[in-house]
Amino acid sequence: MLIFTDDQGYHDVSYYGTKDIRTPHIDAIRNEGMRMDYFYTNSPVCAPTRAALMSGRYPDQVGVPGLIRSIPDNNWGFLNPGTQLMPAMLKRANYHTAHIGKWNLGFESPNLPNEHGFDHFHGWLEDMMDNYWTHRRHGRNYMRLNADTIDPEGHATDIFTQWSVDYIESRAGSEAPFFLYLAYNAPHFPVQPPKDWLEKVKEREPGISGKRAELVAFIEHMDHGIGKVVEALKETGQYENTLIIFTSDNGGHLPSLANNGPIRDGKQSMYEGGLRVPTVISWPGVIQPGSVSRQVNLTMDIFPTLAEIAGVPLDPKVNGRSFLPTLFGEPVKEEKRPLYFVRREGGIRYGGKSYHALRLGDWKLLQNSPYEPMELYNLREDPGEEMNVIEENSEIYKQLNALLRFHIQEGGRTPWQKPE
Repeated sequence: MLIFTDDQGYHDVSYYGTKDIRTPHIDAIRNEGMRMDYFYTNSPVCAPTRAALMSGRYPDQVGVPGLIRSIPDNNWGFLNPGTQLMPAMLKRANYHTAHIGKWNLGFESPNLPNEHGFDHFHGWLEDMMDNYWTHRRHGRNYMRLNADTIDPEGHATDIFTQWSVDYIESRAGSEAPFFLYLAYNAPHFPVQPPKDWLEKVKEREPGISGKRAELVAFIEHMDHGIGKVVEALKETGQYENTLIIFTSDNGGHLPSLANNGPIRDGKQSMYEGGLRVPTVISWPGVIQPGSVSRQVNLTMDIFPTLAEIAGVPLDPKVNGRSFLPTLFGEPVKEEKRPLYFVRREGGIRYGGKSYHALRLGDWKLLQNSPYEPMELYNLREDPGEEMNVIEENSEIYKQLNALLRFHIQEGGRTPWQKPE
C-alpha cells in the first residue's frame, strides 16, 4: 500500500519532534518500520513527481516536466500514453490494483487510470480542488468511479479514507495480492480542516496562529484517516503481509505555514525544502521497527523497489533503482549517481521555461527559477544551503553542469503537450 500526500512539509509530522502537531498514525508506521531522512521528490510540484512515482523514470522523459491542469493554455505536461506505469507492471505479477484519490496524470483517454493498469479507480482526476466539500475545479466535477462521473458528499479526505477502507475489506480472503495507491489531496491548499478538528488544535495549542492552526488540523484530520485505513488492514487480517509506504509529492507550502524543518525554502523551490519530504515505510517481519536510513532515494525509486518485491523484470528505460536491500537492513555501498530534478511551467510568469537541479554525492547544482543564476552547494558542509560556492569550485560546476545538460537533452526528446 502506498500513501501519498500533497504538499506535506518535511517536519509536519510529530515523529520529528515538531511541537505543535500530532500525527500518531503516521508515527506508528515510523515506529513499526523505517524512517528515511533523505527521501527526495523528483520535482518541487505535483504532477512531475506523480509521473516519476508511477513510471520509475525522470518526469520529463515521460512527458510531464510540469503541471497537468484542465486549463489548456496553462498545461505543461502530457503523459506519453505508451509509458508503462506501476499498476500495469504489478499486474504482470497478478496483483489486483486500485487507485483512490488524486490522479493528476490526465483528464481523458488515453491517460485515464484504468487505461494504465488500475483495475479500480475511485477518485479525482484533476490537480487541486477549489473546495474540499464541494469537489470542483473551475466549476467542473472531476470525481470518478472508474469511467463514471460521481458526486459524493462530504470532506474529500474522509471520502478517500472510506473508499480505501471499503477496498481493503473487499480484498479480504482473496488469494491474489493487491496494490492500493491512496493519494490524498490534503494538505494542499485551500486548507480546509473540519471545524471540530480546528477547534481541537486551537484549544490544545494556545498562542498558535490561525493559519498554522488550520494546517495542523488539516494534517491531523488526514492522519486520523490514515489510522482508519491501517486499522482496516488489521481487522481483515492483511496487515502482517502488507508493505506500507508513506511519503509526499513535494515540500511544504510556506504560504500555508508548512514546517519544512531546518532545510531551506519549500514547494516550487529547488532548494532542499522543495524536494525533501517525510517518508516512512513499514513491513512487519521484514523491516526492523524503529530503524532509520540516511540513504538518498527519490520518488522514482519506489517503482523498481516494488518491481523487485513482485519479481517483475525492469524495463531498461527505468531511471530509478531499488532500495529493497536497505529495507532488509543489509549494508549497502552508496553509489554516486547523479540525481536530476526538473520543473517546466507555463503561463505569463514562466512561458514554458524550465528550471533544474542536480545532486551528485555531497554537491548540488541548482537554478531556482529560469531567470536566476546557477548556484552550487556542498550539502555535507552546508545542509542549509546558505553558502553558494560556485565561484570557488569551477571544476565541480563544469562537471555537474555537463551532467545536467545531458539530462535536459534526454528529457527534451519527449513532447510535453498533447499532439494536435
